[in-house]
Amino acid sequence: MNVDPRLRLRHLSAFLAIARTGSVGQAALELSVTQPAVSKTLRELEDILGGPLFDRTGRRVVLNAAGTEFQRLAGSAMSALAQAQDSVRGAARRRRLRVGVLPTAATRLMPDAALRFRTAHPHCTLRVSTGPNWLLLSQLREGALDLVVGRMADPQRMEGLTFRQLYAEGIVGAVRAGHPVTGVADTDTLRRYPVILPPAGAAIHQTVRAWLVSIGAGDVIPAFETVSAAFGQRALVQSDAVWFISRGVITDGLDRGDLRALDLASPLIAGPVGVSLRAGHAPSEDMLGLVEALENEASGAPRDA
Repeated sequence: MNVDPRLRLRHLSAFLAIARTGSVGQAALELSVTQPAVSKTLRELEDILGGPLFDRTGRRVVLNAAGTEFQRLAGSAMSALAQAQDSVRGAARRRRLRVGVLPTAATRLMPDAALRFRTAHPHCTLRVSTGPNWLLLSQLREGALDLVVGRMADPQRMEGLTFRQLYAEGIVGAVRAGHPVTGVADTDTLRRYPVILPPAGAAIHQTVRAWLVSIGAGDVIPAFETVSAAFGQRALVQSDAVWFISRGVITDGLDRGDLRALDLASPLIAGPVGVSLRAGHAPSEDMLGLVEALENEASGAPRDA
């Protein structure tokens, strides 16, 4: 197996940055180089490989089929190279798992599972990252993360990945305790109060938007767009806003009685929450241990002291 001698690490670094961000300009900022330099590097890489890796739509670039496969393999190669470097430097003496966590799992499921995992795997450090769905899955696909915990993405975003469901979770219309709406919330309710919606790129964005259209409220303009637990819950308790969000994000607020879920005239559909892994990669013992901890936490199994 021969590697084209023209292929350099800068080609892979530039490609992976563009794939993650969907923008040559953003990739240039991430790499601290000029945009023309990144464009030139991408052209060189596509010349070396003999075909395009992206489809261009205005200023955005989207991975095509060849690019998606190259991202998976190139990302794995860069990850393996980093591990090889760390092993020589001695950094691999302590094991690490790199975990991406979406908002629905970040407030309770992942922290509780991490404590459970720590008991059984005291010599493995969990490096936990949060971020939007598209970014975490891109990092997982290229090997920068070992697994992602949260709601399953749309099927087109799952190429090259597998999903293991832990449970199904609903989306709620959340309000503060003492909110003026006491009965069933309908379309008129949404037009009387500020609405907070998940932004584009969030795992539940399309589901919520489709639901709003189905009840005749597709033209509702949100006051805010967020899936941040800290921002959203603070905004709710300080106003009469209605926030459409995965129940797991606000579980603590619901349990404390600070928040409550509206009785919706047309309920939102529940969706799967679980673990995303790279397809074709055998999980390590530590990864299997974390998945087991997540499964036990999701099922309510008692935790060892």
